[in-house]
Formats: sequence, C-alpha cells, structure tokens
Amino acid sequence: MRLQVFPVLLCLAGGGTAQAQDAALGEKAFIPCKACHQIGDGATNAIGPSLNGVIGRKAGTFPGYSYSTANQSSGLTWDEATFRDYIKAPAAKVPGTKMTYVGIKDDKRITDLLAYLKQFDATGHIVPR
Repeated sequence: MRLQVFPVLLCLAGGGTAQAQDAALGEKAFIPCKACHQIGDGATNAIGPSLNGVIGRKAGTFPGYSYSTANQSSGLTWDEATFRDYIKAPAAKVPGTKMTYVGIKDDKRITDLLAYLKQFDATGHIVPR
C-alpha cells in the first residue's frame, strides 16, 4: 500500500510548484493595461508603447515611442523573469520609469498575463504554439 500511495503523493506535491499559464485569463488581466498599452493586429503606441513582441525585446526600443531615459538605459531585456519583477513594482525595478502603475502582486495573474503577451509576435499576429 505504501508503495502505491507514495507516487501519488509525489505527483500531488509537485503539482503545486508549477503554475499553468492561461492566456484567456491573461487577456482579462490585460484589461487594466489597455488604458495605456495596445497589443495585437493594428496596435500602435499610446500613452505606453505597443506590447507586440514585448517578451524577448530589449527595454526602451519599440519604434516611435518616447521612452524615459531610465527605461532606455536600464539594460533590461523583457524575458519572463524580468517582466515578472517589473510588473510587480515598475518604479522599484526601473526608478524613473514613466510607468506609474502600482503593479500586480498576484503571481498567478502575472503568469496568465505573460501567457497572453507571449502569444503576439512583433507584428501583432498570434504565434501558434
């Protein structure tokens, strides 16, 4: 009996460490972002830069957007870990950023938001996964 229960417990214990990404929930998490940012086909710069292709992009480089000096000189590239840290507290990660958003504290919500953002390539098309 012990040998049969142990693998089940191991699976259950491991299941809590990784969070599944849900792009549909990420789209809902993106709703407040729409006040400043656009994403998808036809997205343009607004109060904030377009977020098409943001994951993998060097910070402060989207064409046609007037970034803060702090963002341009941050040296950041938007990978998942960097974005996660930034979106929790933008001004703490990049002091002097123009982004005045207070941040997202919920890790699951950030994970879903990342899934949503990662769908879009630099042209705003959804990349098949």
